[in-house]
Amino acid sequence: MEKTTMDTGIGDDPHINNIPAEEKVKLWIDDREVVADKGGNLLEAAKSIGVEVPSLCYLRGINEAGVCRVCLVEVDSGGRRSLQASCVYPVSEGLKIYTNSPRARRARKRVVELMLSEHDRDCTNCARTLNCELQRLADEMGIRKLRVKGETHNYPISRKNPFIVRDYNKCIKCRRCESVCREVQGVNVYTAKNRGYETVIAPAFMKDLGEVDCISCGQCLMACPTGSLTEREYIDEVWRAIEDPEKVVIAQAAPAIQVSIGESFGIAPGTAVTGKLAAALRRIGFDKVFSTEFAADLTIVEEAHELLERLEGHGKLPLISSCSPGWVKFCEHFYPQFLDNLSTCKSPMEMFGALIKTYLAEKENIDPRKMVVAGIMPCTAKKFEAARQELVTRGSRDVDYVLTTRELARMLRSAGIRFDQLPDEEFDKPLGLSTGAGAIFAATGGVTEAAVRTALSLTGGQDNTVIEFKEIRGLKGIKESKVQIKGRPVRIAVAHGTRNARKLMEKIKSGEHYDFVEIMACPGGCVGGGGQPIQGTVSKKEAAAEAKTKRTQALYRIDADKKFRRSHENPAVKQLYKDFLGEPLSERAKEILHTSYIPRGKRISKLLH
Repeated sequence: MEKTTMDTGIGDDPHINNIPAEEKVKLWIDDREVVADKGGNLLEAAKSIGVEVPSLCYLRGINEAGVCRVCLVEVDSGGRRSLQASCVYPVSEGLKIYTNSPRARRARKRVVELMLSEHDRDCTNCARTLNCELQRLADEMGIRKLRVKGETHNYPISRKNPFIVRDYNKCIKCRRCESVCREVQGVNVYTAKNRGYETVIAPAFMKDLGEVDCISCGQCLMACPTGSLTEREYIDEVWRAIEDPEKVVIAQAAPAIQVSIGESFGIAPGTAVTGKLAAALRRIGFDKVFSTEFAADLTIVEEAHELLERLEGHGKLPLISSCSPGWVKFCEHFYPQFLDNLSTCKSPMEMFGALIKTYLAEKENIDPRKMVVAGIMPCTAKKFEAARQELVTRGSRDVDYVLTTRELARMLRSAGIRFDQLPDEEFDKPLGLSTGAGAIFAATGGVTEAAVRTALSLTGGQDNTVIEFKEIRGLKGIKESKVQIKGRPVRIAVAHGTRNARKLMEKIKSGEHYDFVEIMACPGGCVGGGGQPIQGTVSKKEAAAEAKTKRTQALYRIDADKKFRRSHENPAVKQLYKDFLGEPLSERAKEILHTSYIPRGKRISKLLH
């Protein structure tokens, strides 16, 4: 593969390392001499010497607005002391900063008290209890009672859609959701409405997220410091299905879950807990437990053949991946002219659901109407995907319920299951068998790497013995490569995060040619999905980035340890084609494994483009 370097914008670290000495400044923080980067802020300068100034609204490089005032410090400039928001106050030569003075501590405490005075403090019923940044700050500052009582709103909770619940009564107006939606995802759903105390951060006219151009990715939810944004829970519905003796309840867990669920139980990020995950799902009461990696392998077989067909002139190029429902919805809203370029393959979750209610139902003589399929996913957009009218096979929804990683953790805790102490078990066979290619699906670039492995092997293309394509790995926002298939160069592009996707799609609109494009809606891919464990720390952005990196590394270790590393080599996939599907892209395969898309928001698309 030939690597091409390009500017990627959001997705890369916006801060420059190894800054020349002439671009440094010297200042004093708590009477300690500090050399800081010119153009930086006081909060980051303090952090560089191990001083963690509390903050709420701040996300480095994304939301640097100083609106919450929790990060107040005392600044001595020319002998005059004043309180300043450290996240937006620039460092300068000779400044003296006091982060822990009595005045700064009292001011920060009063700011948090004022927030709490108008906040819905029904913490015991909140999904973010024990992992709420406002709650944590109140505890750290020793706030045991409020000295002030503010007016509180009583907004209706917005929950018309199947993926995200918006509770304005818990919003602290930090604007992190707005900034992430704009700066990272490029969707711009949120904005500030009204002024002063009446301010709300909301979609236009305070519409439900299902009524606007929201792509359901859940990145706003990951950024929210409180319970103002949470996933739509389906825990009770799944429990009821499990408790119903007439139902056969089947769980399928996405590849990313095995490297992230452990974090909810104190296990280090990047620890593969595949065996414990299978055991945990059985302890809950699922009748069968499978890994969605099997369907990821199946997706690759279908998609690789689809690519080969399009390279022969049967269909539009570039072929664009369709396994990320947030990206698919983004394309439907903003680039409907490219819907024919999307792969018609269903996502692995939907393929698996359809197979369970057709192939497995026939094989085990189960009435598909009695089957309930629950997807355990790292993604809030999967909740939207499961509800799509296009994803129905033979009159039945492919997937009935989607639980995020966090929801599964809540179920396990409520059942008293000590996840970290579970023995390792295997997923059920044969649909639990998977290759290394299925595992790396969860990382940005993984779909492309898996597809190229199979395409090269099927065609005897250049370097068809090569397994690892490291050029398209990593967290760079956009990556490009070339590979030889059937004697012709095939140009590939990979993007993650929909702001990067927009940049790439604009290049394609302007005439730039690619043959295969992979796009994941979430930064980092599924490892950074909107349903993953929330890193509830002050250094939120850094902790989240580190977790994504470690989860990705764990997936590549799983891949390296697998007996089979190409999707089409999966013995269970081969048997499925032999017994049921016939061959890739057969009439039955297209009926069960493929889908179509619909344009959304045409008026807005015309205005934008």
